[in-house]
Amino acid sequence: MKIEKITNNKKQFLDLLLLADEQENMIDKYLENGDLFALYDGGSTTLTNHDLKTVCVVVPIDSETCELKNIATYKKYQGKGYGKTLIKFVFDFYKSNYKTMLVGTGETPAILSFYGSCGFERSHRIKSFFTDNYDHPMFEEGIQLIDMVYLKKEL
Repeated sequence: MKIEKITNNKKQFLDLLLLADEQENMIDKYLENGDLFALYDGGSTTLTNHDLKTVCVVVPIDSETCELKNIATYKKYQGKGYGKTLIKFVFDFYKSNYKTMLVGTGETPAILSFYGSCGFERSHRIKSFFTDNYDHPMFEEGIQLIDMVYLKKEL
């Protein structure tokens, strides 16, 4: 397994980023200023795009806080620990520079459970975030996303 920080041509990962944030213009708001990390897992020493499993984007908020803006794993690799591995990596990567990491998400049981298992705790919410900022209704686990729920993790 290998995790790389991607500095050029971040848009090459758009197909995967769209799994977690389904509107490209919303991704464009944070992708350029964020740090993109890609997790690869393959059988050979030369990794290819076929070995790509998970990506995430982290952006600075202020001198003490950063935010996990996007994390996505290809559907066929979900539930295999790749997302948790990448989150643990970014916790370690940012802990010397930031005190807190935030993540905003829809209010669905599986997603909240996943972030909880990674050590995040509820912080606050932004009312009507999804209905105000996306050009179409969004659903996850059959639930319409309306409010953005923020979780935090002390690094």
